[in-house]
Amino acid sequence: MTKRYTGGVISSSLPTVNAAGASGVFLLSQQADYQSRNSWPPFKVEESLRFRGAASAKLSRTVTTSSAGTKGTFSAWIKRGKDSDSTNNGTLVAAADNYYYGQFYQQTVYFGDTTYYLNTAAVFRDPAAWYHVVFVIDTTQATSSNRMQIWVNGIRQTSGSFAVYPTLNYTFPFLNNVQAWYIGGRASDSFFDGYMSEVYFVDGLALTPSSFGATDKDGNWSPIAYTGTYGQNGFYLNFSNNTSATTMGSDSSGNGNNWTLNGFNVSTANTSYDIMIDVPSDQSGANNRGNFCTINPLMQRVSQLPGATPSNGNLTTTHTPPSYGSYVYGSMAVSSGKWYYEMTATTVVGTSLVGLDTGQTQFNNYDGLIVYFQNGNKQVGASYVSYGATWTSGDVIGVAYDLDGGTVTFYKNGTSQGVAATGVSGTYMPHAQGEGGGTYNWNFGQRPFAYEPPSGFKTLNTFNLSEPTIKQPNKYFDVNLWTGNGTSQNIVNNGSMQPDLVWVKQRNGTYRHQLVDAIRGATRSLFSSDSDSEATYQGVTAFNSNGFSVGTELGTNENGSTFVGWQWNAGNANTTNTSGTITSIVRANPTAGFSIVTWTGNGTSGATVGHGLSVTPSCVILKGRSVSTNWQVKHVSLNANQNLELNSTAAVDTAPGSGYVSAISSSTLTLLNGGGAITNVNGSGSTYVAYCFAPIAGYSAFGSYTGNGSTDGPFVHTGFRPAFIIIKRTDAVTNWGLEDNKRSGYNEKNDILYPNSTAAEDSGSTYPSDFLSNGFKLRNTSFNASGGTYIYMAFAEVPFKYARSR
Repeated sequence: MTKRYTGGVISSSLPTVNAAGASGVFLLSQQADYQSRNSWPPFKVEESLRFRGAASAKLSRTVTTSSAGTKGTFSAWIKRGKDSDSTNNGTLVAAADNYYYGQFYQQTVYFGDTTYYLNTAAVFRDPAAWYHVVFVIDTTQATSSNRMQIWVNGIRQTSGSFAVYPTLNYTFPFLNNVQAWYIGGRASDSFFDGYMSEVYFVDGLALTPSSFGATDKDGNWSPIAYTGTYGQNGFYLNFSNNTSATTMGSDSSGNGNNWTLNGFNVSTANTSYDIMIDVPSDQSGANNRGNFCTINPLMQRVSQLPGATPSNGNLTTTHTPPSYGSYVYGSMAVSSGKWYYEMTATTVVGTSLVGLDTGQTQFNNYDGLIVYFQNGNKQVGASYVSYGATWTSGDVIGVAYDLDGGTVTFYKNGTSQGVAATGVSGTYMPHAQGEGGGTYNWNFGQRPFAYEPPSGFKTLNTFNLSEPTIKQPNKYFDVNLWTGNGTSQNIVNNGSMQPDLVWVKQRNGTYRHQLVDAIRGATRSLFSSDSDSEATYQGVTAFNSNGFSVGTELGTNENGSTFVGWQWNAGNANTTNTSGTITSIVRANPTAGFSIVTWTGNGTSGATVGHGLSVTPSCVILKGRSVSTNWQVKHVSLNANQNLELNSTAAVDTAPGSGYVSAISSSTLTLLNGGGAITNVNGSGSTYVAYCFAPIAGYSAFGSYTGNGSTDGPFVHTGFRPAFIIIKRTDAVTNWGLEDNKRSGYNEKNDILYPNSTAAEDSGSTYPSDFLSNGFKLRNTSFNASGGTYIYMAFAEVPFKYARSR
């Protein structure tokens, strides 16, 4: 079989499209999508170049004429491979004097020479999507902190622990010396591992990121064509001329400042081929381009770390025996469609397997496992049986999974081994293990496949992902920060939505969490930290078309205090619901999977109330309004007779005696007597409210994980970049934890509030997780005790299809 690129539906022969000039053929639906996001004609990013750190890959050129040295702008789109650490710092751009002019330094971004330098307070260790990094030098600025700037994804970065700014009119050696320049490493060390695309240097100008990127209608930062001048030593590398190593380094600025490739393979389409169609913008054509799946180095078996070692832009994994922990997973998970990828077994030692998993195998749960072993057997769930031919070093294993038809088929060197599993449903990601050791090379379509895949199957990239139901999550959930003024003020959200549930907490003090919703009415507050009944406060005083108002109540607007408000959209009308044995009042937004339900109890065990979502909620938070009761939390990861209490640190209650939600259907909640009174959920004549949440792909997720007690904690795949997470340990007495994307705004400093406590915001050293483009990762023992079981609920900032790395 000939090697070939396959970007979209593999059997199709789609026309080549020149998106920059809007020539070629676009489907009407594609035009409409680009136009709706204010990005027509779309800018086409042709290629990226993979930098294999293990091959000491770098670009080099010699600058023969110096320039003024006071102003310059470097811009590049970057996708990380191997994570940097104290001994492995990935250099983006450097010079012969061996200065780290721009690099990932111990997971921060660093910029400068040995005299003047700057790094970011934020860390950047997300390998699943693209970053846009811009370095700006302008030593003519009067304000010293403006003389060096670091921008990531269009946002200027707060300086970190290193910040020594240049003197006025300082001349950077990097800019005005006649010397060798490097991209992707220094002369002989500090090599970057990952991908670069759209690399610019503009000599003599201090530009902003808007010269190279723009925010589309859905709020996503995307590459655009730079149209300005380049200056004497400026250049533009788009890696689109892949005829040879020489042409790949061609300068497209018109300056002729060409680069030499060192350590790259651009001549053969094999596992070390470094010309990729993994790029930071989705593009249709014969080879659909987008952000491709790679191996996720953040996700391994939690009980045995470290396991496999990724390299080569996370397309090679080296497995160290003996370790059941040498599991690896792909960075992209899908629940529908037809998909194909290949794994080349470079070396196989002992027990090896490749296939698919739901991600639960990292927690010793094999229900979602579908794999093909090197001895010819297969395992589907717990069933381990004979299947196909054996495979060994040098063989290529193809994995074709049809999640619409529910089948999985494995291929050895292009030959089908037969259907391995039927009736497959759920969300699956690529998966492998090398218990005895060995090395695997992966291909998800970003380079040519070794064998032609089955007709109709797609490659794993963001272009081929289906459009999310919710493209702009902040129209359905948003976070706002404000400083109190002691009188009244309007809080305007970013999504221009009218919220129906507003949850407010004072950040720098101990006033209680307040929850106010549109059915019960503004000023009617409940408090997540205690069992008190509903009270009237001048807290949230109105629900507005683009936010909410706060009044004189100290807990929402004390003069000089800082506050946070989380908001959910539940639709715009109350309805009477008769689906249950008790009539309820419901405000429901099925698109966002959220409803608010109120009812008056009848004292009957087993009574039901309708929730209005037409799908089964995964989480229900319930509270008595007219009676003092504990908050009840029912979660999809709990058993039927289990619940948690939002106002309590208690572990899961397996024998609730005061009544609880015992069952949830697509239409109703069942309110059961736990052995005693049922005042908690259905006391006769008492009034109640429930907040019901159903998962929406790309917008909300509800699940569980097992902790490992390490700073290299579990990775939880959500399918989006989170804006908000609540976590609770279920098997021990612990606080609930609540994080969001606004109160610090960057990793790793995601500040914590505790829904069960009135405590002020914890902004100390207990940062529990990184928010990433496709999920979150625990980075501390907080909410990550070894062997502890945890539940979570999460809401999106950006769906993964459009997400940039954070």
